Amino acid sequence: RKEYVDLYVNYVFNESVQKPFQDFMQGFLRGCPARNWKMFLPVDLQVVLQGHPTVDWHLLEKNVEYRQYNKSDKTIKDFWNVFHELPEEKKKMFLGFLSGSDRIPVYQLECFRFYIVEPQAKNPDELYPSASTCSLIFYLPR
Repeated sequence: RKEYVDLYVNYVFNESVQKPFQDFMQGFLRGCPARNWKMFLPVDLQVVLQGHPTVDWHLLEKNVEYRQYNKSDKTIKDFWNVFHELPEEKKKMFLGFLSGSDRIPVYQLECFRFYIVEPQAKNPDELYPSASTCSLIFYLPR
């Protein structure tokens, strides 16, 4: 029985996925040659591929650009006060809502910018906050 279980486990975890994995690896290495990745330690490679797992939220606030708003407007002050009181998980959810990812790309940690824009509606109470993920614009009604 032990031999059967060992052979079955080997088949499921190794042999059955060998062809799909080889196809994936061949395609991946065609676009990203292995010689370019050898300079990274595994932890650094993970950051390059997935982005930073942690964010300096005060730096993010500092890098925001405002349109139809000033940094001193009550709506902006209230937004940042509430934002900084949120738990880490909710802040990452906001980042996902804004950019489509809960991580900031490795090359943009210090220069990641997004815009907070007033949508200029006749009745702002009828609008919800929205985002344009491609342009990194957060539409925040007054």
